[in-house]
Amino acid sequence: MRIPLDRESPIPLYQQIESFLRREITSGGLPPDTRLPATRQLAQSLGVNRITVANAYADLEAHGLVYTRLGAGTFVARSLGGVQTDYAKSETIEHWPSWQQILWHTVRLPAQEERNRLSALAPEPEDLISFAGGVGAPELIPADDFRKALADVLRRDNINALGYGDRAGYLPLRATIAHILADQGILTQADHILVTTGSQQALSLTASLLLRPGDRVLVESPTYPSMIDVFYSLGVEIVGIPVDENGMQIDRVEVELSTAKPTLIYTIPTYQNPTGTIMNGARRRQLLTLAAQYDVPILEDEFVGDLHYDGHSQPALKALDQEGRVIYSGTFSKMLMPGLRLGYIVADGPIYDRLVEWKTVTDLGTSDLIQRALEAYITVGRYQSHLHRACRIYRQRRDIMLAALEKYMPLDCHWQPPHGGLFIWLQLPEGLSTNELYPIALEEKVKFLAGSVCYPGEKSYRHMRLNFTMHPPHQIEEGVRRLAKATRRYMDIKR
Repeated sequence: MRIPLDRESPIPLYQQIESFLRREITSGGLPPDTRLPATRQLAQSLGVNRITVANAYADLEAHGLVYTRLGAGTFVARSLGGVQTDYAKSETIEHWPSWQQILWHTVRLPAQEERNRLSALAPEPEDLISFAGGVGAPELIPADDFRKALADVLRRDNINALGYGDRAGYLPLRATIAHILADQGILTQADHILVTTGSQQALSLTASLLLRPGDRVLVESPTYPSMIDVFYSLGVEIVGIPVDENGMQIDRVEVELSTAKPTLIYTIPTYQNPTGTIMNGARRRQLLTLAAQYDVPILEDEFVGDLHYDGHSQPALKALDQEGRVIYSGTFSKMLMPGLRLGYIVADGPIYDRLVEWKTVTDLGTSDLIQRALEAYITVGRYQSHLHRACRIYRQRRDIMLAALEKYMPLDCHWQPPHGGLFIWLQLPEGLSTNELYPIALEEKVKFLAGSVCYPGEKSYRHMRLNFTMHPPHQIEEGVRRLAKATRRYMDIKR
């Protein structure tokens, strides 16, 4: 098979291969059930690495254009009548109504698509150790205590707990959140707090309220992958600001504010996702000054700010905000249980009322029963006790992962010890790619989050995000040992 490749193009080779094959499949040039060349065979004929071809095939499979038979090869997907794989429902997009075809080709969620493509590279083994998640340890979920709080609320409030409730959130819970935030230096009141269905809704609501297609938003680069997709879905232009050991580079922010004229600044200043860095105090104050100078709101994502292990802590941007320029998003899901789906927004001024109305239009309100149960759980002191225990355990697990990385990983790999949060951001040597390492790591039964999904524009392929909180010590060490083995295998292939 002859595929024209432009080796001088900024478009990665695997994407050029995927685009060519996609055109051939959708035009009928490659009929259904056509067997594609083996990855090794096509790689040799094109003069590229076999992983490059595997990435192209995986992308096609993620979009339902091909399917794989174990031991037989990769084939062009059949029509809807001959379903062979879970992807077959998408394989003949031209048979769907035109509005669905337009949706298929125009709605892009690049971070999720990149994740799907990587996931399709290889099956996950049963005894996989995954460092890819974005949550804490499942064994620390306070299931029994929360079950008791839920039962107590149902006995106490009966059917009053089963209605819609206050559209801004259960008032006693909002008052409790205000009290917790006061301990962190954020002085607010219950009527400035909106309870949301997780912090993801808090972030999405704020973005969709403030942004219109064609607007520009400043974000850290790298950043939280799901917000990349939120901004893309809103049709806005994302301007990435590099991150160093002191957080978002404020000098670059000032340049973009004066030239790009953004509508919003989105930042994770404390234990940034994915890098784990902390924006220092000087930069926090500079950012607020610039926001005032250029009259731009700041959306502050404080998803794990209370998971502090050592070093100097920094006040939240919202704690420094005296003029209502910062919209603050927090969550209980990371600390307590992911399925809790309870987050909140702190906002001052007219935007608060608009956010309440915007959320009401979206879902009529977050579960009143779950809010009441959370308030009951927190007010008896369990939350602070749980937080202290989690910080102690997670600090130990961080140290174990850092020691294992020092012990097993090749010397040319680099990382910075985080002072809190969930993640270690690891960098491979020059010329290597975590996307190419990914399927080899799965073969070694270990998984990470490839850093490429975290970049809003020009990507870096040398990084991976490792969660050190999810597994007990023996699994952390074994997982790092497997990762190091996979990395050395990959480096041998690249030599």
